[in-house]
Amino acid sequence: MTADTRRYLGFREAVGLIAGREIADQLRDWRILTPIAILTLFFPLLMNFTANKATSFVAQYGANVVADRLIPFLLMVVGFFPISISLVIALESFAGERERLSLEPLLATPLTDGQLYLGKMLASLLVPLMAAYLGIGVYLLGLALTVHWSAPPSLLAQVLMLTTMQALVMVSGAVVISSQTTSVRAANLLASFVIVPMSQLIIGESLIMFWAQYAVLWWIVFGLFIVAIILGRMGMHLFNREELLGREIDVLDIRWVWHHFKSAFIGRAVGLGSWYAGVLKVSVPRLWPSMLFMLVAMLGGYWLGIRMAGQYQIPPDLLQADSIKVDLLNQMRNFGLMSGRGWWLVLANNLRAIGVASLAGIFTFGILGVILLMVPVGLIGFFFGNLSLAGFDAFRYVVALVVPHGVLEIPAAILAGAAILHLGMSLVSPPSGESLGESWLSALAEWCRVCLGVVVPLLAAAAAIEVFVTPLVAALLLGGG
Repeated sequence: MTADTRRYLGFREAVGLIAGREIADQLRDWRILTPIAILTLFFPLLMNFTANKATSFVAQYGANVVADRLIPFLLMVVGFFPISISLVIALESFAGERERLSLEPLLATPLTDGQLYLGKMLASLLVPLMAAYLGIGVYLLGLALTVHWSAPPSLLAQVLMLTTMQALVMVSGAVVISSQTTSVRAANLLASFVIVPMSQLIIGESLIMFWAQYAVLWWIVFGLFIVAIILGRMGMHLFNREELLGREIDVLDIRWVWHHFKSAFIGRAVGLGSWYAGVLKVSVPRLWPSMLFMLVAMLGGYWLGIRMAGQYQIPPDLLQADSIKVDLLNQMRNFGLMSGRGWWLVLANNLRAIGVASLAGIFTFGILGVILLMVPVGLIGFFFGNLSLAGFDAFRYVVALVVPHGVLEIPAAILAGAAILHLGMSLVSPPSGESLGESWLSALAEWCRVCLGVVVPLLAAAAAIEVFVTPLVAALLLGGG
């Protein structure tokens, strides 16, 4: 046996030792076993009763499709509720032991930080996940005996993978929170950063299942797997036993937060000119990798919009593209769009979109922010793809309706998306020597520098062109037939 093999076995055995200790404690705690038992045995029976009654009810009105969509949805719900216990266990993993004064002896062992962290995460995951699998089995058995329904193998595989990936993401996020807080109360308050995104994801999955677009679920599984890897890497990077032992209490020092943010925002500037020079020469070049990623994402969104146009073609008589040629300028003036008011409405809408994308990016490591900024480009591709399929000169419409203000608006969106991605990813791998809070505040200051210094001026100029110039170009290029 080689030295590498012995080292690997030692690492695996140490992780298993920590996980076994935690699982044994969980199986002795009735406060954990009781909700798991209820959600594993009683809840699937309740869902089975619900499915049976719903099937009988809708069959009276010939709406069997409702039952066909409801039963798989309840299958997903049955798997999700037991793994919600994993969030509670994971939040308590480090913070709870610290409050019980049992963390210090554990951290004093010769185990590495990686062994401790992975052991805790594995222990938080296994029992709830096994309970979820058992609950799914109970639900399927009940359906087979009552309504004689069995899950297609592909659907069952999707539900099992979704349940596994959701549990892994929740546990990974919760263990990160627990390792960075000093009390269970603080960990529970920060759990909203896990609960809110997961609840929105469940809503989205339910809509997908009711529309029977099951192929989309595989993309969700893949996305959750990537998020789980990011959270796992983030937790391993941030976990430090010395820091965890030395931190006495979490205190929000507003003065320190402001000074750190202000220092990162101003940099070494001594005036507005040198500040702008720093933004253009330091902040923007720092975002080049993220900007390249955003460019590829937007091109992908445009391509996806064109592909969707081929699948969901709008009837040519509904496009009414010729209406763009009829009295375009008068219509713009009648609605008051070719004015300062119109400029402000366009600018405010674009700023609101950037703000929403930034907020969403904070919760999703920047990914959801990128997706939200891709949507308008995808809609443009969808619209012009339909124009092309209907026989219109789509290129001329692109030049007339998008290019005049798009030459500024699209680079602004790319730069804003890059700053959002940088802000979101700052949580994953803080620079050496910086804490998580310091890294995020520095990235937030960088986001503010780029948005205030470059993105907002570009959007203001693009809004002016969109209101005062684009209609003239559109009337010139489209008005002649």
